[in-house]
Amino acid sequence: MSSNKSPNTFNGAPPKYLNDFSKALASEVRILLAEVGKLRDERRQLQFEIAELMAVKSKHGAGGEYSPDWRPQPQEPPPPPPAITPPLIDDGPPVQARPAWKVVHKSTRRERAPKSLPAPAPVPAIEPPKPDLPAWAQWRPNPGVVPPPAVAPGPVSPRPMTPAARPGLFGPPTPPPQ
Repeated sequence: MSSNKSPNTFNGAPPKYLNDFSKALASEVRILLAEVGKLRDERRQLQFEIAELMAVKSKHGAGGEYSPDWRPQPQEPPPPPPAITPPLIDDGPPVQARPAWKVVHKSTRRERAPKSLPAPAPVPAIEPPKPDLPAWAQWRPNPGVVPPPAVAPGPVSPRPMTPAARPGLFGPPTPPPQ
């Protein structure tokens, strides 16, 4: 075999039949895409119309905005049906029906009264405020509320308590470099 022949006989350009086929295929694809777009728009329109019809149906259906049971009053009433009465049977005097309500009679027994609670202690009279004092000085605590006595847990020192020194987050601090 000779090595001077190249595999492409058209020197890098595609053959004419490939160009024609590509153009025809592209035009067919454009036509199909346009048809698909039209079908999609028609489908969307049909879905919208179906939704509108279902909304109208729900309004006019049972329990909707417009009740189907409603009908206008007739102009003239229909003639009454012929009355057919069965013959009366005489069974004797009428029997009175039992009443539907149950009668409850109150018992005459009296219930015992609860034991009376002891009377509350009288509240001492509060003396009227003095007119020459400022408003904050006229306040008096409620004598009925007595705070509990404060109990000291141990000897009281004049200095406030401080928390014990604790090491750093990751242990004791290292000394600074020298």
